Amino acid sequence: MRIRPLHSGARQINNVPVLLGEKDVLKTISLLPGVQAAGEGNTGFFVRGGVSDQNLILLDEATVYNASHLLGFFSTFNSDAIKGVSLYKGGLPAEYGGRLSSVLDVQMLDGNKKDFGVEGGLGLISSRIKVEGPIDSGKGSFLVSARRTYIDLFTKVSKNSVVKASSLYFYDINAKGNYHFDDRNALFISGYFGHDDIGLKNTFGTNWGNATGTIRFNHIFSNKLFSNTSLIYSNYHYDVESFLTNDHFQAASKITDINFKEDLQYSTSDTHTLKFGMNILHHTIAPGDITSSSTSSINNNSVEQRYGFENALYLSDDWKASSKLTLLYGLRLSGVALLGPGTFNTYDAAGNVTSGAVYSSNQLVKNYVNLEPRFSASYQLNDENSIKASYNRNTQNIHLLNNSTSANPTDLYVLSSNNIKPEIADQVSTGWFKNFNDNQFEFSAEAYYKWLQNQIDYKDGANLVANQDEESQLVFGSDRAAPMAWNYT
Repeated sequence: MRIRPLHSGARQINNVPVLLGEKDVLKTISLLPGVQAAGEGNTGFFVRGGVSDQNLILLDEATVYNASHLLGFFSTFNSDAIKGVSLYKGGLPAEYGGRLSSVLDVQMLDGNKKDFGVEGGLGLISSRIKVEGPIDSGKGSFLVSARRTYIDLFTKVSKNSVVKASSLYFYDINAKGNYHFDDRNALFISGYFGHDDIGLKNTFGTNWGNATGTIRFNHIFSNKLFSNTSLIYSNYHYDVESFLTNDHFQAASKITDINFKEDLQYSTSDTHTLKFGMNILHHTIAPGDITSSSTSSINNNSVEQRYGFENALYLSDDWKASSKLTLLYGLRLSGVALLGPGTFNTYDAAGNVTSGAVYSSNQLVKNYVNLEPRFSASYQLNDENSIKASYNRNTQNIHLLNNSTSANPTDLYVLSSNNIKPEIADQVSTGWFKNFNDNQFEFSAEAYYKWLQNQIDYKDGANLVANQDEESQLVFGSDRAAPMAWNYT
């Protein structure tokens, strides 16, 4: 496993103190400069003045909306199934977009093409197993990795009837297969499924989970042109239920994405490498439904689903201008389109409805288009010293409505709309990097300044859960962030 920009990512993860016997990628990430953990024992993180939902977390190109198990004590990423991790905080390449602060790109292992193998482990509260091996004499390979906690097995033997009937566990499964048809064509299929269940007998119960799937086809047209075509599925859902007689209800919410990506790479010469492509992402958001029994004091409520597209085109050039100077520059054109059906209201500053309109299926309600320039430069002073600088603009069109500091199962997402404008961040950064002792140690100092527009906050006493008018509970503003980060590894 590797974590970039660290040169010794696998060693870094293996040396980090573990919680209850589990190694955790997200906790390792929080040790990097410019990254702050959301709290002790929590997998959430903040990057350079941003909030948790401004980090794009990808698993084999699929978006992971809630990357935590057991309310944040564990991440969704099983270290047995991970090949590499890349964290981008500044100088974001043009092929990435959709969030303001960072991109955490996690790649799953492909599996062993030579030998069949089984390995596993026992922890204090969980066990894991990994199976991998070749397909068709090494033309392909597969990997299946799974883990499960068993705290609930201990509660079953409790003499306390409440504890015995309670639930507290999670499980997840990673699977990946690949097949190389020839030297020019290869197919990759991967998926993830995770589920959490926490409940107290006759009181409450909650369960949530992520499911992702990626089908990726690689084709080499020539020694200069390479393509990567991907069809990606992502789903996050939660269900919360109260079993109390007078307050019996069940609340459910989900977000489902279907994403098509086409990425191409063209090497025009030894000094220029062009990357260009497109991205079409369809969102279906079910903000929340509440169903209750006839004896409950809570009323049934259903919030309209929302639909929309996020689209992007990008072009970038990696230019080795000299033996010491490397430039990476590009442009990303991003857009979001909110679609019907549904009723869409406009609100004043006090949250009162000023107008409303009913839209039919697939009718355009509101759209935004933004240009996102990207530029970064690296200059090698000598074998041990280098300086780097970057500027990038990012926009974010899907927003988390959650006034807590960490990810919760009941997180609510909304698209940019007639009331919510896309969030925008402009960031400049510069840094000095020095290696010591034959590259065994690295020192870096980075400074940055970030301007943020259209930031979302909440009114006092805001009611967001299963509220058809949740946008009336929001306020908007701007922000700035400009600390300096130091790192020594």
